[in-house]
Amino acid sequence: MKYLRQFVIILLVTAVGEIIRYFVPLPIPGSIYGLVLMFVLLCAKIIKLTDVKETAVFLIEIMPVMFIPAAAGLIDSWGDLKPILLQTIVILVTTTVIVMAVTGKTAMFMIRKEKGHE
Repeated sequence: MKYLRQFVIILLVTAVGEIIRYFVPLPIPGSIYGLVLMFVLLCAKIIKLTDVKETAVFLIEIMPVMFIPAAAGLIDSWGDLKPILLQTIVILVTTTVIVMAVTGKTAMFMIRKEKGHE
């Protein structure tokens, strides 16, 4: 029952993010609004981390499985991707390096900030 409650909380926050997307005229996916909303609710302690932690960990653990349909779709689209394969690889490598660098710098900043508070 605990996991169902946690899942419903996550689902409701995600649904509110999707609703916000319809009212805010920006090209931002509803899932991003949901993530930001969850972050704000957690920071404001409106939702406690213990209220969603176990289910969130489970969802993160199964996340790789969610990419299987997308990968199958790419295999289906091989004919369309073949002419732009080089450009696609360059974009993928470049964005991967950028994401890794930004994530690393952010993690380092957060670790330093956390050590400064102790």
